[in-house]
Amino acid sequence: MAVGDIHGRLDLLQQLETQLADLPADWPVVFVGDYIDRGDESAGVLRHLFGTSGRQRICLMGNHEEMLLRFLAEPAAEGPRWLRNGGLQTLASFGLGGLPTREPAAYVAARDALVDAMGLDLIDWLTARPLVWWSGDVAVVHAGADPGLPIAKQPSETLLWGHPEFAWTPRADGLWVVHGHTIVDAPEARAGRVPIDTGAYATGRLTAALVEAGGVRFRQTGR
Repeated sequence: MAVGDIHGRLDLLQQLETQLADLPADWPVVFVGDYIDRGDESAGVLRHLFGTSGRQRICLMGNHEEMLLRFLAEPAAEGPRWLRNGGLQTLASFGLGGLPTREPAAYVAARDALVDAMGLDLIDWLTARPLVWWSGDVAVVHAGADPGLPIAKQPSETLLWGHPEFAWTPRADGLWVVHGHTIVDAPEARAGRVPIDTGAYATGRLTAALVEAGGVRFRQTGR
């Protein structure tokens, strides 16, 4: 099964896990990324995914995690984009305030404070997140895939940010791609695509796709 973009909604993640508790214990759960930003509990989501044992979890990288990691590497250059896209909420979730100025030194100071608040173990875990998980004729990615390339040859930029032909061109290899990143009103399985980002941070609906031999079922919070 796969779980859509969480974006700092620890409450919804815990609700969904309760709803999924009746499923077979050997079913892995793949998270499509975007655990942070926009919602208020990014720190709690990361610590929960990093530290909770139990059902097998595969946590993929999302573009928001990539933006955070770029900020850690180059705070003055990458900070403005990340903060515009929800990074301020992530800083706040780690107990850090906003930047007093937009001078380079302020971004560096914020980066240093965030490194201290996260800890190196959590940063290393986040850095090591894979870009794709697949089994048989199902692949799970964050944003989408180039329909003309095998999954194993997809550029990381495509998997994290999407591809202009992904939503319009069916794959010729019969692969089903489960993904987040693009908010949809309702999840569906159609034309080889299974979008499961239902805008949890704003709608209260966090979605899981249960992929079985006979098709796909969905479970959601808020329903």
